[in-house]
Amino acid sequence: MEFLDWFVLGTFFILLIGIVIWVVMQKDETSEDYFLAGRNAGWIAIGTSIFASNIGSEHLVGLAGAGAANGMAMAHWEMQGWIILVLGWVFVPFYDRIKILTMPEYLEKRFSTSSRTFLSVISLVSYVLTKVAVTVYAGGVVFKEVFGIESFLGIDFFWIGAIGLVVITGLFTVFGGMKAVLYTSVLQTPILLIGSLAILFIGLDQLGGWGELMRICSEHTTPYGDPMTSLMRSSSDPDFPWTGVILGSAIIGFWYWCTDQYIVQRVLSGKDVKNARRGTIFGAYLKLLPIFIFLIPGMIAFALHQKGLLNLTSADAAFSIMVSNILPVGLKGVVVGGIIAALMSSLASLFNSSAMLFTVDFYQKIKPDAPEKELVTIGRIATVVIVILGVLWIPVMKSIGSVLYAYLQDVQSLLAPGIAAVFLLGVLWRKTTAQASITGLVTGFVIGMSRLGLKVFADALDQNGIVYQVMVAPNWLHFEIALFFLILAVMIIVTFATHGDNYSLETEEEEYLEQGEGQVVLSSPAGTKQKLKPGRGLTVWDSSPEQKEENRKTWDKWDVVHSIVIVAITLFIYIYFF
Repeated sequence: MEFLDWFVLGTFFILLIGIVIWVVMQKDETSEDYFLAGRNAGWIAIGTSIFASNIGSEHLVGLAGAGAANGMAMAHWEMQGWIILVLGWVFVPFYDRIKILTMPEYLEKRFSTSSRTFLSVISLVSYVLTKVAVTVYAGGVVFKEVFGIESFLGIDFFWIGAIGLVVITGLFTVFGGMKAVLYTSVLQTPILLIGSLAILFIGLDQLGGWGELMRICSEHTTPYGDPMTSLMRSSSDPDFPWTGVILGSAIIGFWYWCTDQYIVQRVLSGKDVKNARRGTIFGAYLKLLPIFIFLIPGMIAFALHQKGLLNLTSADAAFSIMVSNILPVGLKGVVVGGIIAALMSSLASLFNSSAMLFTVDFYQKIKPDAPEKELVTIGRIATVVIVILGVLWIPVMKSIGSVLYAYLQDVQSLLAPGIAAVFLLGVLWRKTTAQASITGLVTGFVIGMSRLGLKVFADALDQNGIVYQVMVAPNWLHFEIALFFLILAVMIIVTFATHGDNYSLETEEEEYLEQGEGQVVLSSPAGTKQKLKPGRGLTVWDSSPEQKEENRKTWDKWDVVHSIVIVAITLFIYIYFF
């Protein structure tokens, strides 16, 4: 890093601090201000926040590393970004209609308190043990590679970078809340895009162009004859069989984009349904970029290494080595700023979402009459606790750093099926019961975590035994898909066994529409009155004619056109790299 690089990086931080100070001066008067930015965010802020929150260590380190090691195989997970459109067109008006703050809150309204509590616990545990810790660990690795500093004052620079990232991000989240996350994303996203695009084009220039990249990568094939440039791999591929990648990545995509508090909270901060939906469309456009600005640069690093133009020490070091070796002075500072921006944005979103889950789903249950300022204070305390837990978990993550990305993907593939199945049936099938919901969540979590634990001790198991053959041996994507359909089957059986028809009808002399605490009452044919038991009226099919008409006013033909364009681009990428 030269003086000009440090100057550019310093300028970025001055702008970042200025935004945070401005946000703090606005003062959050209510918990809604702190957690959802007062529900006043525009579509640009929402879209950039979705993108910036998603782009974390798994992209800067993992996706580039996956590109260097496996080529286009991991692109499937990025191309499931089109599911953001499902969030915008289906779930945004749905979540807005039922007026929820968290995803567990929906499960309570739809099913039961036990479903809400169990999902909150799963979410908090997964945030601390996977997302927060993985991002912090990768941040330390990246900083050590980019700055080229082994130690400072006798301390491994990894720890200085990792802990410094957590503390600074934690402070700015504690004081700024969701507004800080949203508005700093507006600054961070273009910086990250500029820096990453610079690596893409400069790397291609040094390599000899796109054709040279495709030639080198096509010459390197898997043991089953699939080139690095191929999206579809043999069904015998041990890691990415075509029989698993399409549906397996879609299940994770649905869970992540439509039901995960981490992402949905960005959308719930929208000033209205129109801005929220357009934010998802903008976010879906941005989500097309990671393949080109992270995964393909990893492939470029591999190709440069093959030509002897770059020393690629490990796949996961691909992005940071590219930053250190091919970027000119000044531009390197921009890219480092982008890296720090991505890490801070992801961590900030995680801290805020975790604090919101704890405050709304636990503390507010204990003290339902707590004043708004107390809720904001508790949210900040919860954020501090999450920061501390993230720091304490770093040594564990450092000890398993060699399998960090595989660890993260494995955990997500085991968490997603249960949550995705419960939400899918909950929003689409009126008959789904509370008993089916909690059974689905528990079944998914127990089986998923059992597989994870058994894989840790796989060497001690009899490889010919039924436990190993059923729980450990199957490909991780095939296991995920099987678990997903098993949970759906269990939920359907439990629903019929517990009398899934929740309707309680009473006929009266009027037609009306109202929503009260704990129950939803829907409009019905003239001369009747439908009183629904708690949890009813909370599917996508339960909008009144007036609500459907109101929703129709929130979009126009250009929203449709842009959505079609995004799907078309996704299909083109699939065809090109098939």
